[in-house]
Amino acid sequence: QVQLVESGGGLVQPGGTLRFSCAASTSIFSRWAVNWYRQAPGKERELVASITSGGTTNYADSVKGRLTISKDTAKNTAYLQMNSLKPEDTAVYYCRTSTVWREYWGQGTQVTVSS
Repeated sequence: QVQLVESGGGLVQPGGTLRFSCAASTSIFSRWAVNWYRQAPGKERELVASITSGGTTNYADSVKGRLTISKDTAKNTAYLQMNSLKPEDTAVYYCRTSTVWREYWGQGTQVTVSS
């Protein structure tokens, strides 16, 4: 059973930075892609960043240039660096990975961008 544990959320002022971590209980990130999603109040969950098993990254247009996804397969951990945060980035952020058989989600971490 794979478990994903997130950390690093919090309250930050506009223009600030945050870095999230998503620690996996197995070496799943070395074989499968990792995604970061977010869900703002009253909105659907949206994909904001992905990194493939080979390290190729993709970003939603709304966050491109401000977010960086990365992973350290030796530590079984993925990261999301968020810069130049805006109030509209306020949401619960989730990491996700999936195999051909099932998907796994982290518990979510709250980010609030407010002055």
